[in-house]
Amino acid sequence: AAAAPAPAAPAAAPAQGGGGMMSGLMGSMMSGMASGVGMSVANRAVDAVMGPRQTEVVHRHEGAPSAPASAPTCQFQQDQLTQCMQAGKDCQFYQDALKACQQQQ
Repeated sequence: AAAAPAPAAPAAAPAQGGGGMMSGLMGSMMSGMASGVGMSVANRAVDAVMGPRQTEVVHRHEGAPSAPASAPTCQFQQDQLTQCMQAGKDCQFYQDALKACQQQQ
């Protein structure tokens, strides 16, 4: 008697895990778009209740004479701050000194 052929192995089911980088990217993009649309709708609702928002741009130093570019008065403090930042240290002291110099002008 001849041996019966072995039953065929079932086909492997596709993996149910993530669909790769593009599926995650598309999901994030769709989520971002939905958030953006939601924020837009919320802004419109606020505008409908409270009226449209108005912004006003104020230019300081518009008519003031420009400072001479050849002799900046706080150059020393700026150089000290730059050197400190390049060294990767805590530079709060130099930042405060530069701010104080700029406010004195």
